Amino acid sequence: MFTGLVEGVGEIDGLNSMAEGLRLTLKTSFPAGELTLGESVAVSGACLTAVAITPPRASFEVSPETLARTTFPLKKVGDRVNLERSLRLGDRLGGHLVTGHVDGIGVVRERRPGPAHLHLQFEMPGSLSRLVIEKGSIAIDGVSLTVNSCQGNTFTVNLIPHTAQATTLAALKVGDRVNLEMDIIGKYVARLLDRDAPEGAGEGVTPDLLARHGFL
Repeated sequence: MFTGLVEGVGEIDGLNSMAEGLRLTLKTSFPAGELTLGESVAVSGACLTAVAITPPRASFEVSPETLARTTFPLKKVGDRVNLERSLRLGDRLGGHLVTGHVDGIGVVRERRPGPAHLHLQFEMPGSLSRLVIEKGSIAIDGVSLTVNSCQGNTFTVNLIPHTAQATTLAALKVGDRVNLEMDIIGKYVARLLDRDAPEGAGEGVTPDLLARHGFL
């Protein structure tokens, strides 16, 4: 579990194809010697497991499922990535609950610098649009952000100067692709309220169900 508060930016030092998946080697922005084998790290929003540590580098294995859902197939040696170590019990939750399980890929449709903030508009897969609400939370390449507005399959966010400087998001250009993780609470609520569930999967939580059980 993560918070979406990026600890630093790392650099891809190696990309090696495996029989299944990919081995990713990073120069980390925090001391790699502090990592332990098997530790989870959010790399551009995707939860990966450390499989080798040779300070200042750490290596991770990217599964075929992760490759299919994220931007890792587009990455090159030298690319920068956002890094966050997993949340510890007792830590402050400064962003929002982020699992590191990417839901889909977004595309930058507009980049508009302002006097202080950077305005970004993203297009998302249509299937994810019902999980985005105005003033709700979303993780973009592992960065916890607040949705300013949403319409159809697009949404906008603003980056304050600190976020722009501390992450890779300020370098995004129109057409660039990013990893998106929707708010986990919204995903569970959507699942419960899904009226389009296959026959036999249950009716979900509907006004009729609530009325029958005395909640309405």
